[in-house]
Amino acid sequence: MSEIDNLFTKAIGEVERMLSTKTVVGDPITVEGNTLIPLVSVGFGFGVGSGEGTDPKKGPGSGGGTGAGGGVKPVALVIVNKDGVRVESVKGAAASVFEKVADVAGKYASQKKAPAES
Repeated sequence: MSEIDNLFTKAIGEVERMLSTKTVVGDPITVEGNTLIPLVSVGFGFGVGSGEGTDPKKGPGSGGGTGAGGGVKPVALVIVNKDGVRVESVKGAAASVFEKVADVAGKYASQKKAPAES
């Protein structure tokens, strides 16, 4: 196998390792009777390159390289509780899953304190 094939195979192997259900669907979190399941967006890119050549003054040479980059961004929460199942989107670049968890927990606590209507 050539060097470029080897680099490409390793890069694809890492991509396959990164892309799984657990990557985009986080572990459930339980807060006061609410089960929160984070959903994230995963983006990535990679490249592989190799080359060889000859310089009359320096002689033969070869080189290779691989690189990758990526990111993970929270996009929504699946909320499961006694009222059913719903999806809440996480809006804004600075928003995080933890902010949404705090928001949902706060809303639930407020509803719990409110007097029941007759």
